[in-house]
Amino acid sequence: MKSTTKKPLSRNKLLAIAGLGWMFDAMDVGILSFIIAALAIEWSLSPEQMGWIGSVNSIGMAVGAVFFGLIADKIGRKNVFMITLLMFSLASGASALAGGLAIFMILRFFVGMGLGGELPVASTLVSESVPAEERGKVVVLLESFWAVGWILAALIAYFVIPDYGWRWALALTALPAFYAIYLRLKLPDSPRYEKVENVKRTVVQNIKELWTPTYRRRTLMLWILWFTVVFSYYGMFLWLPSVMVIKGFSLIKTFEYVLIMTLAQLPGYFSAAWLIERVGRKFVLITYLLGAAASAAVFGSAETLTMLMISGMLLSFFNLGAWGALYAYSPEQYPTVIRATGAGMAAGVGRIGGILGPLLVGTMVAASYSIGIIFGIFCAAIVVGVLAVAFLGTETKQQELQDTL
Repeated sequence: MKSTTKKPLSRNKLLAIAGLGWMFDAMDVGILSFIIAALAIEWSLSPEQMGWIGSVNSIGMAVGAVFFGLIADKIGRKNVFMITLLMFSLASGASALAGGLAIFMILRFFVGMGLGGELPVASTLVSESVPAEERGKVVVLLESFWAVGWILAALIAYFVIPDYGWRWALALTALPAFYAIYLRLKLPDSPRYEKVENVKRTVVQNIKELWTPTYRRRTLMLWILWFTVVFSYYGMFLWLPSVMVIKGFSLIKTFEYVLIMTLAQLPGYFSAAWLIERVGRKFVLITYLLGAAASAAVFGSAETLTMLMISGMLLSFFNLGAWGALYAYSPEQYPTVIRATGAGMAAGVGRIGGILGPLLVGTMVAASYSIGIIFGIFCAAIVVGVLAVAFLGTETKQQELQDTL
């Protein structure tokens, strides 16, 4: 499929169109964390089964990130953008009708595949479509739509699941995504991609290029960073409502408290967006990841509601601010001809962490390990990511993107 050159959208319109799809994606991932807690009661799930629900989503995301990242450098960012959102929306809607755990998990794999493919390609498209001096800020603002989606998911969980059940909650998160598909029909492809779309390169060539002397340090840094961030995020946040239940709170109270924690994601994103063009990507990543590690350690060992709420809000603030910087930083490591390949494969490696994180929690909870020990593991993982950025990363603040090798 060849892209046709269209008049570039304004920055705000591009951000709104891309961000709406991002928001609906986040609604679905967010609602899954609440649905896992509800399904555990309705379907009498074991902790291991609960962990597998989160992990199968990440298996799909790993496959989608790698596959769609590779083909986005062949058929264009917009085409992949449309395909992945359609896949995500159809599978998410169908999962609301699932009659048992097996079919639910199969559909969640396809939801994850669409989601995993869309996110790195979306950030690549946006980063290629705005000027260098505001590129980081705009991509972090794109990522801030994720927080809006999580907040809406928490609201749906609080007001819909207790009275109407999880099926209606899933349907409400899936249906609006079709509106985002309609909006994206008018979206032009990345102007940088259109400059190089006739460059003849194979998928194998693109993969090999990531490990040439020019790019292998960047690739290693990104793969470590993505793995540790995704491992800790999905391990902690998909289990957040369930952890609150384990700590003795009712399901409805848990939804209320997690909603409050989720609100802290927005200032996390906005502060990262403000800082990223002033102090740089590395500073924001290192600072916010260290803040997330400290918050995870406190949350895991907290016993009082006050400490749980404060540390949970700080965890949301720092972790999601770091996510925004990660999405801004990743596409800047490579030239246009291999950018989606590089960002997609890094995200795919990260999703392996997203598979292992929820499984680790389920396994350790079943083995009667304390939440403090479990969250201590996530704290340590985040610190590994910090070290990768500090020693292997290079600053890319306001640098012009390279198009060819």
